[in-house]
Formats: sequence, structure tokens, C-alpha cells
Amino acid sequence: MYNKENVLIRFLYGTCAGRILLKIFTKPELSNIVRKFLDSSLSKAIIPFYIKKHGIDMSEYKTEEYSSFNSFFIRKKQNIDIDRDTSILISPCDGYLSVYNIDSVSRYNIKNCEYDLSQLLGESFPSEIYNEGKCFVFRLEPQNYHRYCYIDDGYKNINKDINGILHCVRPAACDKYPVYVQNTRTYTQINTVNFGKVIQMEIGAMLVGRIHNHEHGEKEVFKGEEKGYFEFGGSTILMLFEKNKVIPYVDIVLNTAEGRETQVRAGESIGEKVKGDS
Repeated sequence: MYNKENVLIRFLYGTCAGRILLKIFTKPELSNIVRKFLDSSLSKAIIPFYIKKHGIDMSEYKTEEYSSFNSFFIRKKQNIDIDRDTSILISPCDGYLSVYNIDSVSRYNIKNCEYDLSQLLGESFPSEIYNEGKCFVFRLEPQNYHRYCYIDDGYKNINKDINGILHCVRPAACDKYPVYVQNTRTYTQINTVNFGKVIQMEIGAMLVGRIHNHEHGEKEVFKGEEKGYFEFGGSTILMLFEKNKVIPYVDIVLNTAEGRETQVRAGESIGEKVKGDS
């Protein structure tokens, strides 16, 4: 588990003065300004310092010349090991995983915040189909691989984009604000072969204004196929499962109950299909 909060995050979310500045830091306009610099060739100078600071093993990634910091940040791995067993649920990304129960009235709790699926997905979406299901939350840190994949074969619907602000997604922020219903986000429902109707949602974070999904229309998708990527910073992927479709591994459930996240990697197994389900 990675739970150290840096000085800036503690200041912004833990002090009165910081919360005043937070109104500026969470605005998408600031993200756009930072993005322009990170897209420029001048930002290349940051790359070696970033690698050293976060202890990134570059041998995992394809060798290439980076034209900017953002081109480095969305780098591709040499290889991702995908568990191809059709009964196994895989992680869509590298990051830190927590799993929560959705109750019978479409609510679930993360940290000190109660979330309502109708707020998360929009009032027009029939969120009650996920009542008594599971919510998987994958929190990505800046040093993580920021590309993500589909977790099963299936057919996806059109993406829905929801505009918002850009809170940090670290625990200090989630303790104080309903981050996942305030932040900019996009989601699609995937009619999977093995896990029912799954919502896969990408949530932007502070200084991460752009969420790139490769296809926005309806299409057939495949387990392990790349779905898209985030630009600079940490961020979150949230997945919703219907009742009696998936069983998360016990260690992940226990860690969540004890307030700990479980470190995961893209393509590795994190749960199983409910036996007998079709």
C-alpha cells in the first residue's frame, strides 16, 4: 500500500488556507495551462528527475524518444501479462485497489463519503441494476502505468462524458469531499461475456484534464485490449458489477475493510466469475 501524502496535498486538504487555494487548483482551466507546458519540448527536462523520484523501472517499457513529458507519461509497456482464463476477473490497470458493496438502494461508502449511483452515472441511467453489486475502485499514482484495458470480451455502448472539477484522488481528498461525483469523468457500459453488464468509468484528477478513450462508439471489445489512457498525474478507474456476477479475492476484501489498498497490475487476476452464472 502507498499511503504517504505529500506536503502540498496535506496543505490543500488539511488547512483553511489550503482549502481556499483548492478552488483554483481544482479548476479545469489550470489543468489546461499545465497541459500546454507538458505537451511542449521544454518539458522533456523533467523526465529524468521524474524517473528517479518515483523509482520507475524503464526496462518494462518500450524504448523510444519522447518529444515531451506527456509523451513519456503515456509510454507503453513492452508486454502486459493477461490472465486469459475466462472465469478470472483481471485488473484493467496498474494501481491500488479497494472493493465496496453497493447496497439495495444504489449507495456505497468510500472513506467518509456516501455515494449515490444516480449522482455518479446521471439521473437518466438505470443505476438500480447495480443494487447489491460490487464497486471496484482502482487508484493510480503518478508513477503507475497510465494505460488501461478491457476486463473481458463483450460489446460496449457509447461513452458518456460528465464535466466537473479536478480534485486530487488521494485519500486526503476522498476523506473530505465526494471526489468521484465532483470530478470530470467518462464511462461506458460493457455487456461482457462472463461478468454481466459492467460499468467502466475513468475519473480525472488534479492536473489531469484529459481522459483518452480510443473508441467512443459502440463496438466489440476483447479482454486485455487497450481501452485508453490518462495524461499526467494520478487518477482513478471505477468499475460497477451487478449482483452475483463476481467474487473479489478475499485478501482484497479484507484489506479494504481494514482501510488498506491492494497493489495490483494490469492483466493480473483480482477475482472470479460466480460459478453457475451465464
